[in-house]
Amino acid sequence: MEKTYFLNQSTALIIVITICFIFAIFGINYSKKFKGINNYLTANRNIGFFSLSTSLTASALGAWILFGPASAATWGGIGAVIGYALGTAFPMIFFIMLGKKIRKEFPKGSSLIEFLRKKFSKNLFKLILLMTVFYLFIFLCAEITAVSILINYISGTQLWLTAFIVLLGTLTYTLYGGLRASIFTDNIQMIVTTILLLTSGIYLWSYTGSEFSFSFINKKNPHLLSFEHLPNYTAGITFFVAVAATNLFHQGNWQRVYAAKNNNILVKSLLISFFVIIPIVFFMGFCGLVAISVDPNVVPDLGFFSLLFKDQTEFLSLIIIILGLSLTISTVDTLVNAVSSLVVVDGKATFNIKSKVDFLKLSKYFIIILSIIAFFIASKGYSVLYLFLLADLFCCAFVLTVFYSFYNKKMSEKTAFTSILIGLIGGFLLFPAPDFSKSLLVGVILPIEFFPIFVTQSLLFLSFVVATILPVLIWKLR
Repeated sequence: MEKTYFLNQSTALIIVITICFIFAIFGINYSKKFKGINNYLTANRNIGFFSLSTSLTASALGAWILFGPASAATWGGIGAVIGYALGTAFPMIFFIMLGKKIRKEFPKGSSLIEFLRKKFSKNLFKLILLMTVFYLFIFLCAEITAVSILINYISGTQLWLTAFIVLLGTLTYTLYGGLRASIFTDNIQMIVTTILLLTSGIYLWSYTGSEFSFSFINKKNPHLLSFEHLPNYTAGITFFVAVAATNLFHQGNWQRVYAAKNNNILVKSLLISFFVIIPIVFFMGFCGLVAISVDPNVVPDLGFFSLLFKDQTEFLSLIIIILGLSLTISTVDTLVNAVSSLVVVDGKATFNIKSKVDFLKLSKYFIIILSIIAFFIASKGYSVLYLFLLADLFCCAFVLTVFYSFYNKKMSEKTAFTSILIGLIGGFLLFPAPDFSKSLLVGVILPIEFFPIFVTQSLLFLSFVVATILPVLIWKLR
């Protein structure tokens, strides 16, 4: 039986092309007023309160919020929802403390990695740089995949077509205008996103009746809200650690830390972003709890949409397409500009390429190559949550070593390098396959029967714990 979609393909494509075109025109026209490498990388360190607040929030809330929190909630319960929300928001508090320190000690910087270069030599520095570029690339793949799946779900539009249009539109203005263009369009996108999220929330609250409540969830699936249910704890810890670690390394965030006009604006903007992010991510996760309680067979990634589209309406379809595109574009332009800045500043310092090379132009070529690869990956329609989790694992292995080194002058490069590699290896051995049934160690190298049930059912949790904690043990042993 042929599937009935909520919107026809032609209408969906017109909306996608129009939205991408509008943002491209806005971004290019605005950035024409600002020239120079400082504007491209740090917006000339002159961003005010409103622009910084909206940009920080918009960049943090990509299309993943329409899929990830709801998906995690369907198996991780309330713990996953809380962990996801706090993990996404927590780095903003961390940036308040460390951001002021870095701005004072390295006022002309544009990245976290520039600061790390003062502490470590090139071998470890290269590893950190490659890790950062890799996880930003995975983020890019996940965002494009998310919006492509969304448009496909609503209209049946092929994944590759949406991926191509969104990437082309975003690259057009971001590669031209840099951070200045990204922040300007983030302001517009955040306003649009806020309006559409509120509209969606009011609709769900009004038209789903008693189902949209904790009492209904508790009636249908009490274990999802129970503090005696082990997955609530393991999922909560997993998502808090994984998401927080990743966002702490996010170059887009560090660019905005450096772009703030002063420390007072930076602190206020980070606090606003913190308090805005938590309820939004929590709400999306809550939708997953409701969705699995309404329909036990719901596809986890589509929990939010299964509620919203209970009654097929073109109006809601239009809202969600615009919402998804706004979320995606605001995040993708941040990722593109982040990778570009790393190539321009840190690539030059790390790999000793001749100074005559135009690194800004080189970074744009590099971004185009990464985008082509991301396009092919997005066309496959992999799990959005799984792609993010893969990126998160890398950051977990790095996070404690890197940030502890800021305050521990005695840590040697050899110790740091060794601990990170061992953490990565340990995490990968336990990191689950896409179906979460086994890992490289559990089920491939050794039979599943060798391990207790807790291990086989908590592979994701254990992989992140091992990747995060194992480096600390290495410090102590050395």
